[in-house]
Amino acid sequence: MTRRAVCPGSFDPPTFGHLDIFSRASAMFDEVVVAVGVNPSKSKRLFTAEERMEMITEVTAPLGNVRVQGFTGLVTDFCVEIDAQAIVKGLRGAPDLEYEAPMAQMNAHMTGVETVFLLNDPRWAAVSSSLIKEMAHFGGDVSAFLPPDVLARLTKRLAERSE
Repeated sequence: MTRRAVCPGSFDPPTFGHLDIFSRASAMFDEVVVAVGVNPSKSKRLFTAEERMEMITEVTAPLGNVRVQGFTGLVTDFCVEIDAQAIVKGLRGAPDLEYEAPMAQMNAHMTGVETVFLLNDPRWAAVSSSLIKEMAHFGGDVSAFLPPDVLARLTKRLAERSE
């Protein structure tokens, strides 16, 4: 039986924190599916789903057992559809756990899909895609938090929007 996990998120843009979780999950499971979803409550996307999937595919290529796929709807339905046994989520701190724990319990109750929480590397604990976008928008140096290709795309997109 293939041990398959799903790492769901919006990843707008993907950061080194995301890549750290993908990498660690890939060491724990036979296959990791990075599931790029559409969350109606996060309607202000900088990158399209296709662009986010391209970026993640590029930065996870060395991992070998990671693939990227888009999904809509409930992550548990997606997990059942692709026969995934677990959802992997990165936690930056206690507020993330408070937010994620009830969802994990409901997901397990609904489908039996377990959630595995991985604590973020302390270097990335304060990093979020939203914060990265805001810092970059105001000219902050975010190069320490993004893979080079992602940084280039972010810089280009922000320049296009300011024209």
